[in-house]
Amino acid sequence: MTMDEIIGFVDGLDGVLTLRPGPGDGSPEIAWGDTFFYYSPDGVVPTTTQPFATVVTKDYPGDETSRLDRPGAFRVNVNAGKEAFVRWTGHAPREPATAGTDPTPGSGSDPTSGSGSGSGSGSDDTVIAHPVYGTVGWLAVVNPGPRTGEATRELLRTAHGLARARYERRAEITGR
Repeated sequence: MTMDEIIGFVDGLDGVLTLRPGPGDGSPEIAWGDTFFYYSPDGVVPTTTQPFATVVTKDYPGDETSRLDRPGAFRVNVNAGKEAFVRWTGHAPREPATAGTDPTPGSGSDPTSGSGSGSGSGSDDTVIAHPVYGTVGWLAVVNPGPRTGEATRELLRTAHGLARARYERRAEITGR
């Protein structure tokens, strides 16, 4: 999957606001070239919520393990919820990964299974715990390809659905 394919896929989901920071828009320079996805059917940038997914194109300070400094490298980051996190990593977000367990898809122990626990955070085309935000349930895929293309789309659909549900709950409470 290319970055443009991922961005096009998420843009096609209802109520998505896509932000692509760049020079002259007031965003910090470090964010230029990255993409942030919010559920915002009114098209207004939310001020009290995080994006449900991002695509990053470079290493951030303290987040170099994905090796995004390689030509063409990028990482899809997804807040798909605790259930998806456990399914893909084999452990809860705040629990440590356990090595040497059952190497079935989603167990988090076999880096070739299309799953991962964060220890192989530089591995391409592998679903992993986000190298920094895995402890709060974020998953990531560096350079999604044939092994993780459908999984990446499903994780993005799940994250979008969760973001929509949060938005609707907030709207009920505030009467919007």
